[in-house]
Amino acid sequence: MFLKNLIVGCIVLVLAGSATSSDALPSGVMEGHLKILSSKPVDLGDENAATVTAGNYADYPLLILSGDGQKEIARITADTNGNYRAVLPPGDYVLDVQGRTQGPTRGHLRAKPQRFTVVSNQTVRVDMNIDTDHWRAGSTQSFRPD
Repeated sequence: MFLKNLIVGCIVLVLAGSATSSDALPSGVMEGHLKILSSKPVDLGDENAATVTAGNYADYPLLILSGDGQKEIARITADTNGNYRAVLPPGDYVLDVQGRTQGPTRGHLRAKPQRFTVVSNQTVRVDMNIDTDHWRAGSTQSFRPD
């Protein structure tokens, strides 16, 4: 008798769980392109000149934050072409760059956090530009993140 009640209880819980998950809105997609900007002139004759390459995209992880910007929802990295994509539940979010406001790169790069809204079964495009030349050694220039 106990075993029969246990089995019936489990079946009820499984059915209740599947009904709840089917009531949830389908996810949406956020995709975009990461562009790393550098105003430093590149001397093509200098083999040691720093240039932006596909490998650099991994140096700038992107953060998907809650709509108020307080909670990290996901961390994504652009592919070798600078493209990124994330499947998210419907809602308001902020796309930002890791290290923009904290860590060793704080103040050394500039990027504007991008607000966006994900809608069920739709794709929203959110591109991100990063200026890596914002900070220079010995500069008196100051920067206050947005």
